Amino acid sequence: MKEQVQQALEKVRPALQRDGGDVELVDVTDEGIVKVKLTGACQGCPMSQMTLKMGIEKVVKQSVPEIQSVESV
Repeated sequence: MKEQVQQALEKVRPALQRDGGDVELVDVTDEGIVKVKLTGACQGCPMSQMTLKMGIEKVVKQSVPEIQSVESV
């Protein structure tokens, strides 16, 4: 499942990088929680939670239906 999540993150990574940010996969728990670290411009951006939930989480859940949520650590 971790590899599937990584592939899903690769889909959103170019958009984040265009704005000077990026996302790193930290962990995927047995409960289906994906833990990511936002880096670069995304790290301190006031819109980062919206990006996380409306962008990253949406793409990951579409690609890997077993995922419950995506959280920033």
